[in-house]
Amino acid sequence: MTAEITPFFDPATFTWSYVVADPATRACAIIDSVLDFDPASGKLSSTSAERLMQFIKDQGLTVDWLLETHVHADHLTASHYLQEKLGGRIGIGNQVGQVQSAFGPVFNAGADFRTDGSQFDSLFADGEEFSVGELQFRVMHTPGHTPACATYLVDGNAFVGDTLFMPDYGTARTDFPGGDAGILYDSIQKILSLPDDTVLYMCHDYLTGDRKDYLCKTSVAEEKHNIHLHGNDKAAFVHQRQCKDKGLAAPRLLLPSIQVNMRAGELPAAENNDKRYLRIPLRMALS
Repeated sequence: MTAEITPFFDPATFTWSYVVADPATRACAIIDSVLDFDPASGKLSSTSAERLMQFIKDQGLTVDWLLETHVHADHLTASHYLQEKLGGRIGIGNQVGQVQSAFGPVFNAGADFRTDGSQFDSLFADGEEFSVGELQFRVMHTPGHTPACATYLVDGNAFVGDTLFMPDYGTARTDFPGGDAGILYDSIQKILSLPDDTVLYMCHDYLTGDRKDYLCKTSVAEEKHNIHLHGNDKAAFVHQRQCKDKGLAAPRLLLPSIQVNMRAGELPAAENNDKRYLRIPLRMALS
């Protein structure tokens, strides 16, 4: 019996989330969940998370794991919210402390903010295995976009986070703290060394001019023709990636996302007026 994989798309952030279920035990994992956030009003809502919860209830599933492929910079994770509702353990790659160390000072997170990854229940080492019911998952570190990026392998499928996009769109940016185009290239080669028929599940999809429908999956064989990889050696890829990164704008939800996601989805502590705040550090460019 193979893993049952159900995708959920959030059009506001172009994010694919997944429920991966074991048909034998009805245990499941949730990968890259979304908590809805309106930056104009500061309003948080759980519409996307409620869709996942309703599906899990309807299917009679039990949550073993809430998995993050990395500390996302484009959407807020619902892992903490879902854990409170459904249980399960929150897991991420064990290099997440590098991300926390880089961004803690940016947001003046304070002496109480831990940069050892202890906000997460499990920090996965490269090659580590864990189970969801009778399904066996394996973790493959795939840094480059961020130091803590991880790909989750199960039953001939790989959840690659932002490392790769659909072949007609390209690869992850590498201009965040700890990002590195050369390391990203090496990580992509690790993914492409998997069997050609391995199904690769995306964390995001963005439409190109030639495509009308959002897609959540491709294959290793198809990704070998990715527009950023086909015909490029490592040096050419690094040059192309670095040049492209220089022209990219910051993600719309970068500042709120990082503050929440580096805390495993928990919001910053309430201040002395019992309200919680997300901080926007100013970059002064006034004449």
